[in-house]
Amino acid sequence: MRRLMGAGAAIALACAAAPAAEAAPIGPVPGLPAEALTVMNQPAYRHSGWHIAVRDAATGASVISLNADLMAQPASVVKTYSSGAAWLQFGPDSRVTTPVKRTGRLAGGTLRGNLILVGKGDMTMDGRTNPDGTVDFANLDHNDANDIPGATLTSGNPLRGLNRLARQVRRSGIRRVSGDVIVDDRLWQTSHLENGPVTPIAINENLIDFVTKPGRPGQIATQTMRPKVAPWRVVSAVRTVAANGRTRILVSSPRHGRVVLSGTIAANSGPVVNTYAFEDPARFARTAFVEALGRAGVKVDADPVAANPERLLPRRAATERLRTVARLRSLPLREEATYVLKVSYNRGGQLLICRLAVTAGSTDCDDGLAKAQEIWAAAGLDTDGAVLKDGSGLTGNLITADNQAQLQAIMGERPDAAAWQATLPILGVDGSLARVQANGAAAGRVFAKTGTLGDWDVFNRRFVLPTKALGGFIDTRKGRRFTFSIVVTNAIFKDLEGLFAANDDVGKVAALIQQAY
Repeated sequence: MRRLMGAGAAIALACAAAPAAEAAPIGPVPGLPAEALTVMNQPAYRHSGWHIAVRDAATGASVISLNADLMAQPASVVKTYSSGAAWLQFGPDSRVTTPVKRTGRLAGGTLRGNLILVGKGDMTMDGRTNPDGTVDFANLDHNDANDIPGATLTSGNPLRGLNRLARQVRRSGIRRVSGDVIVDDRLWQTSHLENGPVTPIAINENLIDFVTKPGRPGQIATQTMRPKVAPWRVVSAVRTVAANGRTRILVSSPRHGRVVLSGTIAANSGPVVNTYAFEDPARFARTAFVEALGRAGVKVDADPVAANPERLLPRRAATERLRTVARLRSLPLREEATYVLKVSYNRGGQLLICRLAVTAGSTDCDDGLAKAQEIWAAAGLDTDGAVLKDGSGLTGNLITADNQAQLQAIMGERPDAAAWQATLPILGVDGSLARVQANGAAAGRVFAKTGTLGDWDVFNRRFVLPTKALGGFIDTRKGRRFTFSIVVTNAIFKDLEGLFAANDDVGKVAALIQQAY
């Protein structure tokens, strides 16, 4: 429960604290609709702090300000800082190219040498590309499947990019590889987030997907797995229980190549998505590429499921000079940013920071944050208003509501502002805001990145939200354009449903502002 998707709010306390650390009800706030106070003063928020900054995009004038200069954890709103810095540095139409290099000599269709797949930080490897070239995403993405019920899979083939590379290798004249296949993932040092490694090569976001369907009560449920890559297989120990019974599926891996799903699924449950994050992305990518080569008609003599033989790699500079036999271009950055921001893809946000580190001449992803600071400072952002430790929004980052509103103002003044706005979740329409205020008058008029930090209160057996955050643009009912940020801290709920209610509460505050102006 450390990270949960959702909309948040930035509004702080305007009144004196009540005894015993309980906040007094928030009184009138200049510019804030009175109906918003009803939302903000609900029992779940009686210990909370609210922070709000709303500014007129045309004039920069403050419209609403409540604790807007105080720091709070923004959670995944941090992704606007990482994605925005990459946008400013590389441009929304920029792409990265993943090459396949070869060593040795090619004679009679046999390569007496090695093939090297060089990871360049392609976020999707053509595994979620729509026919029109846009990125495909599910509003509740598979990256969150194990924590939040309701995740779905996109229809694309996660191995599509590797298949395309393998066919190019075949067209280059290679029919057999007598050496080995190697994945070069040295572009940056692996960055470890609490939810998985961030690496220069990623197939299916470094996940294996499982879809569980119930049988009759008492029967073992059935699973499908994707992508299917040796030696990985799934063993089902999920028991079907009576209709409306408990659905709870646990994922474990007792050894390399084997995943066990256990628990229960209700007989009337729809398909349930779970994932397993493999620990060695380079090894997985190597096997997947060897299998793709086989499908393309290229025989590889080396063991396809062996560990990645990185010891055989030439020096990085020498690798760059090798002959290229295949290339894969990534989606444009605007599409990658869309994926990161719409579904709050943690490893994607950090991956963009790692790319910035490479631009700075470093393999340490932390140097990408220093590069991002330089980029934002040059763009006019008061970077003293943010404390960032990663590009995804894990625990420990801090911003002021004013700083997020200023960031969006900077992006909103660019010639490509409309493209940037389109990357953000839309209230009641898509991404992590798809179900927030979906039937309200403001649906389709608020464009904002969501952020949530969730945890479990072991002492009282209840849920706590250290942060719910929201930052972006509001197109008001009367035709004005606002930049805004809303953050609420330390909300407490008895059950999981309360967490989803908090999503809607923060969205409702934004919607009330949209309707009031």
